[in-house]
Amino acid sequence: MPRPAWRLPLIGDVLRLDPRRPVQRETRFVRELGDVFEIDIVGQKIVVVGGGSAAAEVFDEARFAKAVVPPLSSLRELAGDGLFTAFNTEPAWAQAHNVLMPAFSQSSMRSYHDTMVECVDQLCGYWTIQAGKGLVDVSSDMNRLTLEVIGRTGFGYSFDSFASGRHPFVESMTRALSYVSQTANDLPVIREILGRKAMRQNPKDIALMKRTVDDVIAARRSGASPRQDDLLQRMLENPDPDTGELLSDQSIRNQVLTFLIAGHETTAGLLSFALHYMSLNPEMVERARAEVDKVRGSGGETLHFEQVAKLRYLRRIIDETLRLWPSGPAFFRKARQATTLSGFPIGKGQTILVVLLALHTDPKLWGDDAATFDPDRFLPESVRGRPAHAYKPFGVGARACIGRQFALHEAVLALAQILTRFDIAAVPGYELSVEELLTIRPENLRLEMRPR
Repeated sequence: MPRPAWRLPLIGDVLRLDPRRPVQRETRFVRELGDVFEIDIVGQKIVVVGGGSAAAEVFDEARFAKAVVPPLSSLRELAGDGLFTAFNTEPAWAQAHNVLMPAFSQSSMRSYHDTMVECVDQLCGYWTIQAGKGLVDVSSDMNRLTLEVIGRTGFGYSFDSFASGRHPFVESMTRALSYVSQTANDLPVIREILGRKAMRQNPKDIALMKRTVDDVIAARRSGASPRQDDLLQRMLENPDPDTGELLSDQSIRNQVLTFLIAGHETTAGLLSFALHYMSLNPEMVERARAEVDKVRGSGGETLHFEQVAKLRYLRRIIDETLRLWPSGPAFFRKARQATTLSGFPIGKGQTILVVLLALHTDPKLWGDDAATFDPDRFLPESVRGRPAHAYKPFGVGARACIGRQFALHEAVLALAQILTRFDIAAVPGYELSVEELLTIRPENLRLEMRPR
């Protein structure tokens, strides 16, 4: 199997990797080595898949399954057996999945819409004030928005995201995710020498996050916070239909932390990348605004729930953004039994890293212009002409993202409201640089937002 050059004894390919941008480095390896190759991290062999028919093979649920390995398994210290970090054999995953699936039905989504609108309106009000002070920090502010949305719609909790300063939970979460990402491929001895401060801080951050969530759960149980029709109330009251058991408080905490982490970082990155590309393409902005005006009609500024699904061009912008920069840029699979992959022998339990950044820009699947941002790639006829394995921003199989429709509705709604209230201008000379914190986002993205 192909592998990077200059592999060293004991430590393998560690020095060829990039701890700050690991997935982007692996994407370059795909271009150098092909669709399937092997990397060695201190003796652990990982097969990497970056495109072509190999991706179709590894997405076959009969042969391969989700793997919870570093860096994802490192999140278990924080989120335990939550939906994102549970091992396939852990019963808590199936129980929580059964309890929470109805929370993402059409009727439930409808109940979240007004709160989403309120949060976007708060962001727009915040930006109206910030516009007079200069550029807005888009990546940071998208995090404010999406954390407020999931906090309020999911758990009846406000992080006061648009007040001055940042909530301590947000500070701790940012550091914790950065720690997991940056320590995934380094050497323990180097971590102990150069990363001692972060090692001491990480347990404190985890403790603060757990304590915050425990307080939210306790307040709801005691009646100190009102009963609501949200994710938290569903977990407190609804038993698993298969076992008849209620989720434990520990399981509820793990699910809440999972949604707060995965449910806000991913959508924040998506919105940030989308605004970056729209700032460079004013014709796309005008086309999207015309669509919003047509769908909304003369009834006022606020979009109704049913209207969001009619914003098909904005949805294609979202889809194309997720193609070029999928919020989860890679994920792990493992072989259920001994098998082959592109003709190479694969042992039972072998870890396989699927690099979506490479798959989603594979010229064999997307053409020679795969690096170009073009929302019309997602016109219905174009979608029908591509193989299903070409585009998997929400994962595959039973462990695919449970909150997919929630995230897409939120993202389309937010873009629609922002575009109708602001003119967007890019900062001359800005070069897109992508930061990795398990998820990805534009680094130091600032835009000029002028109220219309």
